Formats: sequence, C-alpha cells, structure tokens
Amino acid sequence: MSLSQSQISRYARHLTLKEVGGPGQNALLSSNVAIIGAGGLGGPAGLYLAAAGVGRVTIIDDDVVEASNLQRQVQFIHTDIGMGKAQIMGDTLEDLNPDCHVTRQPIRLTSENAEALLRGHDVILDGTDSFKARFAINDASRRLGIPLVSGALGRFDLQLGVFNISETSPCYRCFVHEAPDIEQDCSTHGVLGAMAGMGGSMMAMEAIKHITGAGDVLDGKLYVFDALRSEGRTIRLSRDPNCITCQ
Repeated sequence: MSLSQSQISRYARHLTLKEVGGPGQNALLSSNVAIIGAGGLGGPAGLYLAAAGVGRVTIIDDDVVEASNLQRQVQFIHTDIGMGKAQIMGDTLEDLNPDCHVTRQPIRLTSENAEALLRGHDVILDGTDSFKARFAINDASRRLGIPLVSGALGRFDLQLGVFNISETSPCYRCFVHEAPDIEQDCSTHGVLGAMAGMGGSMMAMEAIKHITGAGDVLDGKLYVFDALRSEGRTIRLSRDPNCITCQ
C-alpha cells in the first residue's frame, strides 16, 4: 500500500527509521488494536497508537469521567466530567489522526463476552485495575492467539509485560496464579499521575514493536520500574506447566 503525500509528511519520523520505514508504517495503518480500560494506562497508550498511525482501535470501557481521573488521565479535560470514557476518548483519537478509526464499546468486559469483543484484533492492551478483568482478558487472549500487552500501576511503581506472543510464551496466569484477597487500586492507595503516562507510553511502544517487527518485545519478561528510586529492572518469566490457562 502506497502512502499519500499527507501520510508521508505525517509519519516522516517513522519512515526515516530503518526498523520501521514504509513497510512498518503500512503495517501500523493496517493494524487493529484493542484497548481495555480508557484510564490512566489506556489513555496515553491510545494517544500514542493513534499518533503512530494505527488504523483501527477498539476502546472497551463502561466508565464515565470523574474529576479524580484528570490527575493522570490526560486524554480527558475538565468539561468531559460525567461523559462516557469510551466515547470521549474515541473522539479524541480520531481528532488526533484521521487515519485512526475507533470502535467505541461502552460496556464492561467479562469472561462471558471477552472473546467476542477481542476477536479479530492484532494486539490487546490491558489497562484495567481488576484481577478478575485481567484474568478474563488473558484467557481470551490465549484462546484467540492474540498477543497481550499488560500494564499495572502502584503508588510509585510500574509493571509491564507481554504475554501470549506464541504457544510457548507464558501467559498472565503463569505470572499471577490467583487474585489476592484484597485488590489494591489507586482510589485507596494513590498513584503518581506521571507514572500512568510512562506506563501507557511503554504499552504503546511494545504494541508498535510487535506490529512493525522492530526490536524485541517483552516476551517472557516483566519490566518493573520504581519511580522513587528511578530504578528499573527486567525479570524473566517462565511458562507454568500447571497453569490452568495454558493447559
């Protein structure tokens, strides 16, 4: 597929990268990415994916914008309070780049509807803050054979992994076997707003690398960043032979 003159101008900085170039940009324009959770992680990820030229994005989120979201969810502004996140974020991505076409799904993803919602996508981004949702997304990702980019935020901490790249790759359940008795979220423990931007950008980067074939994604690895110490490290993950999802 040849790029138009306006696309050559828009994506000029990608086209000069030998690891991306024209083939990689065309792959982005032909790709279809699902983002579950239009919040602190999903928002920045979506902005960078749309800017990069991802052709189709599906946003799955049944929540509405609240004032407390604005400290980290930079895809929203004050006048969006009370509006549906999927709709507003979809409008923002399409305004950012007319090459990006957004499907808005203002519903809650569950184990019952996950496969139907995610089927047909090239990459799945999980920006949710619920282990129940994460397990449902992972299980559907594994069954459908669609790579999963999963991010999580703590108070000053970030975790990022890529799962289900291949049949031999670990899945999210290989990493987290069971949900903790008490789930922690930013409403009870807080989160540094800039951490969300960092995490979402890195999720977008892993998705872009997978789509274009540039570099190596975090397959079988977990990246952990501690903002208070400005320290990051990468941990190797192994597939669990007893994993209930991988069996």
